[in-house]
Amino acid sequence: MMRLLVVGVGSTGGYLGARLLQAGRDVSFLVRKKRADQLRATGLRITSPHGDAILRPKVVTSDAIAKPYDVILIALKGFQLPAALEDIEPAVGLETMIMPVLNGMGHMQLLLDRFDQNNLVGCALKIATVLDDDGSVVQLTPLQDFAYGELNGSTTERIRALDEFMRAANIGARLSREIDREMWEKWILLSSLGAITCLMRGTIGEIEASPGGKAFATNLVDEIVEIVRAVGSPPSENFLKQAHEQLTAKGSPLASSMFRDLQRRRPIEVENIIGDLVRHGEKIGIDAPLLSAAYSHLYVYQRNAMKDG
Repeated sequence: MMRLLVVGVGSTGGYLGARLLQAGRDVSFLVRKKRADQLRATGLRITSPHGDAILRPKVVTSDAIAKPYDVILIALKGFQLPAALEDIEPAVGLETMIMPVLNGMGHMQLLLDRFDQNNLVGCALKIATVLDDDGSVVQLTPLQDFAYGELNGSTTERIRALDEFMRAANIGARLSREIDREMWEKWILLSSLGAITCLMRGTIGEIEASPGGKAFATNLVDEIVEIVRAVGSPPSENFLKQAHEQLTAKGSPLASSMFRDLQRRRPIEVENIIGDLVRHGEKIGIDAPLLSAAYSHLYVYQRNAMKDG
């Protein structure tokens, strides 16, 4: 049986790892001492529309890793990844599959700089979870869509084995032959939702109902799509139609995880989700005034939040 190491037992890694553990998969969690003590004391608690659970996870530290794992699921904030690369190195072998469930696309180059391209598997996760102050993982909506695949779109023996491993759990797992496009589409949706709700400080429904709100949201999405079309994999027309509808829906309670973190005065992934896109646009001469305004706004917030922390 495959051995999986989850790196980052926050809301995302905690949820995915817990569901795989619940399905009888061999799962270990790489954590810092404070989180390890919390998990040992209270267990890994999941509150979800798909069923609640309390599990006793197997926790490890980097100095206790004796041999490589078959799969490493990295579920960190983007700004946490550089510090974690050294911790996961003992767990990476020639055949290890690294599944980065991170936001944006900048993490892919960081991983390629450290590990072999063969180690990387593309991932695109859509789920809404938060980590409560007591360490419990709360899934906010029933949505869970976890796509993964070889970056070149091939269906290899190892990716079929990974698919079988993942499908045992109730996590919306599915194999994709267009994972690169799906990763860029996720970035479009995530950055659009984050910029819209954080800059306007409200839900999609509240923004749509405000004067000029729908036009603002539509124009911001169009700025992001123009950049992605120039530097990444172009999104499908069906995705764009759904994204515009979702991000301008009347009465929608939808808000980004970045906005929820902002409300809690927690650090946010402003550089990974917003800043990288602005820089991509600047390099090729694309003007994105709304996105740039959101970046400046969130940069100030992040700088102050880090000082407070």
